Amino acid sequence: MEKITAIILGIIQGLTEFLPISSSGHVEIIRVLIDSNSIENNNLLFSTVIHGATALSTVIIFRNDIRKIITDVIYSKSQDSSLYIAYILISMIPASIVGFFFKDDLSILFQGNLLLIGSMLFLTSALLFFTKKEKIKKKKLNFFNSFIIGLVQAFAILPGLSRSGSTIAFAIFLGVEKNTAARFSFLMVIPLILGGLIKNLTEIDFDRNLINMDYLIFGFISAFFSGLIACKLMLKLVEKSSLYYFSFYCFVVGLLSIIYALK
Repeated sequence: MEKITAIILGIIQGLTEFLPISSSGHVEIIRVLIDSNSIENNNLLFSTVIHGATALSTVIIFRNDIRKIITDVIYSKSQDSSLYIAYILISMIPASIVGFFFKDDLSILFQGNLLLIGSMLFLTSALLFFTKKEKIKKKKLNFFNSFIIGLVQAFAILPGLSRSGSTIAFAIFLGVEKNTAARFSFLMVIPLILGGLIKNLTEIDFDRNLINMDYLIFGFISAFFSGLIACKLMLKLVEKSSLYYFSFYCFVVGLLSIIYALK
């Protein structure tokens, strides 16, 4: 049973990490709807493993981009690649500050607050819907819009507000070309995920944690492969301006969450 639970949670994490429907929101909804001890008892360790899986899937999808950026900076001293790294670093500042100084305060929000989750899903729905109405522009990334996108990423820590959906949507609103917006949204989060993984690993007491390796392995594999599929799908959806389809899904799930919370 634990293996099935791990597979289900891994698939949900892999899909919702990249699709614009909020992974944190869906995890919290599952916490409320399913009384699963495995979710709580292995929370930090299991969460670290499946986030590592989605980070790895992102690296694999964008391996050529990452390789080019690194080699350009090291060997050809490319100004464009150096600037791109600078944009990523700038985008990380808001979320890093929020995570470092307000981690304990934010943890209160991750206690199955379906009213908050539903409200944030409504906001996600609105952002995705209006991307269809935005006129096509082809502005380049710069320090200003990179920081604004980073601010949006920091707000997307709230459960129910999709990180990928909100950052890509705001990048499009700022005039950034769609493919560039999606690429930047996925690349900008890799250092944050890796940093979070390292921090979580230092906080885990492996001596006191009863580690079920099958549980972790099945969760990792399912999150990794579902992440690969979802990431590729998301890139195609952005290219075809199809993000707004997910606005209806987020609206329905948000409405059901609020109704459940108020019953």
